[in-house]
Amino acid sequence: MMRSLKVLAAAFTISLIIAGCNHKQKIKLKSDTDVLHENVDQLTQVIIYDAFSPPVASRIYGYTTLAAYEAMRFQNPKYNSIANQLKGFKTMPVPQKGLKYNYALAATRALFTVAHKVTFSVDTLKRYEDKVFAMYKDNLDEETFNRSLAFGDTIGKAVLARAKFDNYAKTRGKPRFLGSRDNGKWRPTAPDYLDGVEFCWGTMETFVVKSSSDFPLPPPPPYSEDKNSTYFKQNLNVYEQSKKLTKEQVEIAKFWDDNPFVIQHNGHMMFVNKKITPGGHWIGITAIACKKSKADAAKTAQAYAMTAIALYDAFICGWQVKYTTEYIRPVTVINDKIDPKWLPLLQTPPFPEYPSGHSDISAASAVVLTHLFGDNFEYQDTSDLRYIGMQRHFKSFYQACDETSISRYYGGIHYKFSVDAAAKQGREIGNYIWNTLKLEN
Repeated sequence: MMRSLKVLAAAFTISLIIAGCNHKQKIKLKSDTDVLHENVDQLTQVIIYDAFSPPVASRIYGYTTLAAYEAMRFQNPKYNSIANQLKGFKTMPVPQKGLKYNYALAATRALFTVAHKVTFSVDTLKRYEDKVFAMYKDNLDEETFNRSLAFGDTIGKAVLARAKFDNYAKTRGKPRFLGSRDNGKWRPTAPDYLDGVEFCWGTMETFVVKSSSDFPLPPPPPYSEDKNSTYFKQNLNVYEQSKKLTKEQVEIAKFWDDNPFVIQHNGHMMFVNKKITPGGHWIGITAIACKKSKADAAKTAQAYAMTAIALYDAFICGWQVKYTTEYIRPVTVINDKIDPKWLPLLQTPPFPEYPSGHSDISAASAVVLTHLFGDNFEYQDTSDLRYIGMQRHFKSFYQACDETSISRYYGGIHYKFSVDAAAKQGREIGNYIWNTLKLEN
């Protein structure tokens, strides 16, 4: 009798274990907006890890967030296709009428379909994606799940079709750009003397702007050996400013550094300190604005796409001027003519001086974000908190972009003339993009 009871108890225990295995706890479904934000954050981590240059990072953000928006927009019928209004895109796919879709899942698939082709760390992305897809699989019927994935994949591939012809492939494998020894021309800068980055970026196909030369800038001060000339005085201004920086000015310069590949030196040792790109910083600000304003998923996807488009076109226009003028960096002139041991507060990025790329793309982004979320939009910028442990408060996007611009002068890597001209160009580009695209029907 006792043996029979033990056998029954064991059988009952086994049946409970089997039942438990057959009824695993369902993964809780996250909100659409949370999924979109986490997708972009995951993309940013890969951009940092893969150490993409700022211009290339803007291309990655541009195509991926556009793909996500083109899927997510169908959640709200008032939103127009953006891709259909951009240069070089064919008509975007649309969902089948009368069928059910999960557009956040479709947007996720669209974003990562593109990301797989424009980044390196695909295995990292796939591990993240598998978790997201498992969540949706637990919460959707099979037909809706598969249909949404297929729709997102179709959109991603449609976006990638345009990316094949934006001139990116032609800019790869170009010879090294080492600058020139001619007076006033850029050459590799201290302390690491790296080659010029992305010297063909001005030839990339823009999204909205008709041509990379449509927003011309006045020429920078011409080379002169006269110590009373504007050319020499601007170098003296940078040098003297570096000697009297306030604590606040140092903080501003470091907060907006956003150099994704700073080489640190410790005696004979060198190591790389990776962090977000300038574009990544403004993508982070976009996330903050969406969360603070409680934007829904469609508006969130739209904000990411519009900011990324502004970044991409502004980088192309700014780089066109950079490698047309090939203007020399302050550190080179100051070391040659004023103080051979001087180094700026920030490490000088490896490309020509004029205009300031960060000032350019920040102004363009601020214009778009102001149109989307309003002027005097107050926020705490925590975009860089996990990377450099710093945060700052701003009363508007324009205040932030103005501070970004002057930060390059405080950091000793740009002339005041260069940051002012770039900020003007960036605002013009941002307004052109906003006035050209019709976001709602």
